[in-house]
Amino acid sequence: HGTDEQKALYLPKLTSGEWTGTMCLTEPHCGTDLGMLRTKAEPLADGTYKITGNKIFISAGEHAMAANIVHLVLARLPDAPKGSKGISLFVVPKFNVKPDGSLGERNPIYCSGLEHKMGIHGNATAQIAIDGAIGTLVGQPHKGLAAMFVMMNAARLGVGNQSLGLTEVAFQNALAYAKDRIQMRSLSGTKAKDKDADPIIVHPDVRKMLLTAKAYAEGARALQIYCTLLLDKAHSHPDAKVRAESEELAESEELVALLTPIVKAFITDNGHTATNACMQVYGGHGFIKEWGMEQYVRDNRINMIYEGTNTVQSLDLLGRKILGNNGATLKKLGKLIGKLVEEEGVNEKMAEFINPVAYLGDQMTKFTTEIGFKGLQNPDEVGAAAVDYLRVAGHLVFGYLFARMAQVALREIAAGNTDPFYGAKLQTARFYFAKLFPETATLMRTARAGSKVLMDTDLALA
Repeated sequence: HGTDEQKALYLPKLTSGEWTGTMCLTEPHCGTDLGMLRTKAEPLADGTYKITGNKIFISAGEHAMAANIVHLVLARLPDAPKGSKGISLFVVPKFNVKPDGSLGERNPIYCSGLEHKMGIHGNATAQIAIDGAIGTLVGQPHKGLAAMFVMMNAARLGVGNQSLGLTEVAFQNALAYAKDRIQMRSLSGTKAKDKDADPIIVHPDVRKMLLTAKAYAEGARALQIYCTLLLDKAHSHPDAKVRAESEELAESEELVALLTPIVKAFITDNGHTATNACMQVYGGHGFIKEWGMEQYVRDNRINMIYEGTNTVQSLDLLGRKILGNNGATLKKLGKLIGKLVEEEGVNEKMAEFINPVAYLGDQMTKFTTEIGFKGLQNPDEVGAAAVDYLRVAGHLVFGYLFARMAQVALREIAAGNTDPFYGAKLQTARFYFAKLFPETATLMRTARAGSKVLMDTDLALA
């Protein structure tokens, strides 16, 4: 959205890491509801703008690790209409940048305090006071939110990746601990006769906790890679004809748009489940800082909140991405699932992986239509069902990807490949479909329970 001049001035040093950047959205009185923001931008005679206001929760908003910090700030022009349609985007550097790229005077954009957070202490989160700082407009006036969402959607995919990383590192540590820690004997008989007790990995529930983390990590990794492939196909395919075929490009981008709230919310919710499970594997030692496990729980907790809370992601998925076009994008996802079911539907070895996905895929249309009709009569019905709906959709996507992974693993094993990776993939997929995927039945039931039991509660919440 920037001009060629802005790109030439800022992008080389931002991408090299010589300078760092921030997104300055949130203000003390408004978080998700950006239509309420008050930061002002006053036009100056030379085409620049004087920015004044306050921002909070600005990750890496102040530090001494780079020569410059480039802030992208949402603010209102004097003639801005009310609400989100009156927001513009400005680039406001810590040090003003001269036309030759060298640094000029210090801009009056300062850290007024640091937030003391539950986790991610390695990245300082700043309160920012902007006192007449000079900035330049990025994109069109009053179109700042659309420009900011280019970064916001990339950040949502990145937040999913943070939880994937935390799930994986928690799993690796818990697995190593479970193999080493000895406690009690196996219920089915002694396994380590040379020791005073058996390693805790012999206990069924310890394995359940470990496999939960492993399955959620592998499903998340597959989904992140799938989204990356869709984006690469849309923007970087070596065949110019493929890139030029707008229908194919649009379909890839449409699927990524559908999957983005699932990446952000489903993976981070699963990360919360997985990191807590892995901390539990450690028993009392998990609650002690020196083992490091409690940090993974704390660090993951923010992922469910920032870049749009997971409830906001759920409302975006159900309200905008699915009901907003009468399920057209959902049908495209359904076609992909249908194609896999058609390929493997008669393969007995694939039945345990294909049948659950095919069944949920069939149910999804009726489930979505039902909520959509209820939402037309009362919009609160969509709000009441959205979080449960997103988890059902997340399991549908994970199920599809696990079935594809199982398909590849079975083919490799049949071809004589003895790499244990493929056998492990099948075991993980079996666990996922047996122990995690069935959550969808409960979620559909609670989603269908409606809004009355939530909204008709003034006495309970008095």
